[in-house]
Amino acid sequence: MNPLTNMRNVLKLSEHELQNPNGKSWHDMYRGSAWIFIAGFPYTLSEGDIICVFSQYGEVVNINLVRDSKTGKSKGFCFLCYEDQRSTVLAVDNLNGIKILERSLRVDHVADYKPPKDNEKMDEETLRLYMEGCAPKPINHLHTEASKQTSRT
Repeated sequence: MNPLTNMRNVLKLSEHELQNPNGKSWHDMYRGSAWIFIAGFPYTLSEGDIICVFSQYGEVVNINLVRDSKTGKSKGFCFLCYEDQRSTVLAVDNLNGIKILERSLRVDHVADYKPPKDNEKMDEETLRLYMEGCAPKPINHLHTEASKQTSRT
């Protein structure tokens, strides 16, 4: 499907939802994934530029800017993961169709993200970051330790 047509269809779905608030949201089928697909941005944008735009809707924990394997230049699309899946709904609804440097973005959910297959070229640490993301991990054990100490006294 033409990317512009797809972008318009997503916008129509959102409009339809606003008029019929009784039913379930079309976003619900992507409830299990915090990944989004972003396409149509200028080739000159870096990972940092994309994170700056998309971090207004949540904490970005991973990004895969797809690059040409020979030249290393951006292909104009990427996959981005948020810390919280609810951020994907905000990003899709608010950033799909916006213009950045005269180019319209296409932003959509990704149901089942799979990392690239060229993992054998990555060192162990890079591969771990690629698979897990780079967001700080919640520190639940401190809360548990504090609870144990409080109950002992």
